[in-house]
Formats: sequence, structure tokens, C-alpha cells
Amino acid sequence: MNATPEQSSERVKAAIDRGINFFDVAPSYGDAEEKLGPALKPYRKDIVLACKTGVRDKAGARRELEASLKKLETEYFDLYQLHAVTELEDVDRIFAPNGAMEMILEAKVEGLIKHIGFSAHSVEAAMALMDRFDFDTIMFPFSASSWYAGNFGPKVMQRAHENEMGILALKAMAKGHWREGAERNIPKAWYEPMTDPDEARLGLRFALSHPITLALPPGNEDLFEMAMRIMPEFEPLTSDEIERIKREAAENIPLFTHEV
Repeated sequence: MNATPEQSSERVKAAIDRGINFFDVAPSYGDAEEKLGPALKPYRKDIVLACKTGVRDKAGARRELEASLKKLETEYFDLYQLHAVTELEDVDRIFAPNGAMEMILEAKVEGLIKHIGFSAHSVEAAMALMDRFDFDTIMFPFSASSWYAGNFGPKVMQRAHENEMGILALKAMAKGHWREGAERNIPKAWYEPMTDPDEARLGLRFALSHPITLALPPGNEDLFEMAMRIMPEFEPLTSDEIERIKREAAENIPLFTHEV
């Protein structure tokens, strides 16, 4: 978002050169679609392109899908997701007559969408969505602080794994909420991210040590570059490292919590 076309092309090329082949975007990310489309065009057949809709009605979701296809200069999306489903009322609107789900199923028949997924920011919404439809993927926050200090994540991951879904982990590099008085000096980060490479490596390894498909770093370009640099190889967490993560998680305010 807000990058120049030249910066966009350079950043995409750097990711491709590192072996990254999954790119996710949404209409709500400012002008990211317009910038990402031309930058990805040379690599389109070799990458997985995911997009989303935050619109809950059929007609509005169709307009958003068609606009995204045009901006991203592609004929189809490998993955199309219901975006940021948080409330149970959202789930009902999505599956209601003339809801967004009707459009998504039609678009898949038309070949505009290959796979169907969702992103959610509450346990209740994620579980309700999985009750209503056999989704291909789930995008959900799986961070150490929310997992250990907020009981947020284990129930959803277990269900998604049982359903054999692709699991796309958000917020692996999240510490928690910005503390009061903290200098919010990192653009495109509404939460406090891990900026120390060793800490970030542990955060990513926490997510990747679970049965997930991939982990998405923050949208900040510098943090994304750091994630690429520190994670050329992956090793599962040791028992000592897990205990360290539990202790550190207890010191942060988790981004998300779930009451038992």
C-alpha cells in the first residue's frame, strides 16, 4: 500500500527470489491491489494469488470481486476469502438468501475462483463458519501471546486441522496491543510487532511448529523483509523454547482472547 510501482516490483521480485509463492491482498488495503497487480503479472502462473471480500451481500460482493480481478490484472483468483468475519451476525448475512456466499459459489462455477476460504478474528465466528460450509482454507491469528495468554487459537486450529483445511496463520510476529504511551513508529502496524530478529524468529517458529500451511508476516515492508531474511530454514521449537515463549507471552497483553 502506498508504494511506488517501482518499489512494488522490487519487493515482489525480492519475495519471488526468496521462494515465496503466496500473495494475499484485499480491497480494504488502500491501493495495494493496483500496485500488486502489475508487479505480479510476470509471475502470475507460478504463484498463488489470494484476495478477499468484506462485503456481505451478493450484489456488492460481485462488484468487489470484479473490481479486484481488474485491478490485479488476473482472470481468476486461486483463493477467494470472506474477509474479517468477526460477529455471528456476519455469518448469518453471508449465508442468507442473496448473501455473499451465493456469489462466491457462482463465481467458482464460472472459473473466477479456484478455492474458497475465510479470515476470521473471533473463535465464535470461525467455528460458526466451519459449521456452515466445507471451506478450503482459514486465515486466523495464531500468535504465542494470544495462544498462551488469551486461550485464543487452539480450538480453531484443532477444528481446521480435523477438516483438512489449509491453515494460514496471521499475527505470528505480534507481541500484543501497543502499550499506553508507546511510540507507534512502525507504519501499517496497528499492533506492536516483534522487531527484534531473534524474537521474530521465535514467533514465526511458534506458528510454523503447528500443523499449518503458511505464516504471514506483518504488512510492513521492513518487517516482511526481516522475516524473509531470518527464516531461510525452519526448525520446530524445543521444549525449552516453548517454556520461554510461555513466560514472555504472560508479560504481554494478548491481541485476542477467548473465554472458555
